[in-house]
Amino acid sequence: MSTPPDQVPPPPPPPPGPQTQIAGQQSAPSTAVPHVPAGPAYTPAGGQTNNLAVVSFVAGIGSFFAHIIPGIGGATVALIAIVTGFMARGQIKGTGEQGMWMANAGIIIGFVHLALIFIVVLLLLFVIFVLGIALFGIAAHSGSTPTPIVSG
Repeated sequence: MSTPPDQVPPPPPPPPGPQTQIAGQQSAPSTAVPHVPAGPAYTPAGGQTNNLAVVSFVAGIGSFFAHIIPGIGGATVALIAIVTGFMARGQIKGTGEQGMWMANAGIIIGFVHLALIFIVVLLLLFVIFVLGIALFGIAAHSGSTPTPIVSG
C-alpha cells in the first residue's frame, strides 16, 4: 500500500563534516565564466534557394549523362535545363530568393551541351558525306564498265 504524498517524511539531513566529492561533481564551478553578450545568431544569407534553379543546375549537369536514356536523351534534358533556368531567373528577380548562379550555370551548361550536339551532328554528316563520295567514287571508277575507245 502506498503512502499519500502529504504524509511522506522529508529526506534525512546530510551528515555533518566534510563531504566526499568525486572528481567532476563540484557543487559550484571552480572558475568564474565571464558573461559576454551574445553575438548575432547565424541566419541564412537571404532565405531559401529557388527550386527551379536547382532543377536547372542538376539538369544541366545530368544532360551529359542522359544520352544513355532511350527516348529522352541529353538534348531533351539540356532543353529542360535552359527553360527551367530562365523560369528560375524570373522568379528570383521577383522574390529575391537565392540561386541565381545555379540558374545561370544551368542555362550556360544547357546551351553548351546543345552546341556540342550540333557540332557532333555536323561532323558526323560531313564524315558520312566525304566517306560516301570517296567510297562510291572509287567503286564507280573501279573498272567494272569498259571505257569506250575512240576509233578513227
